[in-house]
Amino acid sequence: MGRHEDRATDGPVSAEDLERYETEIELQLYQEYRAVLPMFRYVVETERRFYLANDVQMEAHGDGPRTYFEIRLSDAWVWDMYRPARFVSTVRVVTFKDVNVEELPEKEL
Repeated sequence: MGRHEDRATDGPVSAEDLERYETEIELQLYQEYRAVLPMFRYVVETERRFYLANDVQMEAHGDGPRTYFEIRLSDAWVWDMYRPARFVSTVRVVTFKDVNVEELPEKEL
């Protein structure tokens, strides 16, 4: 039997086991991020997510305290450890918080 099969019959998962699992997933996600970073032009950070994308369009709607931002990303990668597929062709994000968009430096050939 594999490690996960054994664990399923042992009873409840401890907080330590869960923390160890989340730490392993975060490390894998960071390693994936480092591997895919050269494929993208922009880094986009919202209050809920972190994205890499090759095209970013952002519009502010409203005025004053009711202003919100609509961000459209194309050819994107989403930093989300609970998402099985992180590569997405298009993303639409609506947020009332500030958005940070950074263009990555040109890659040297």
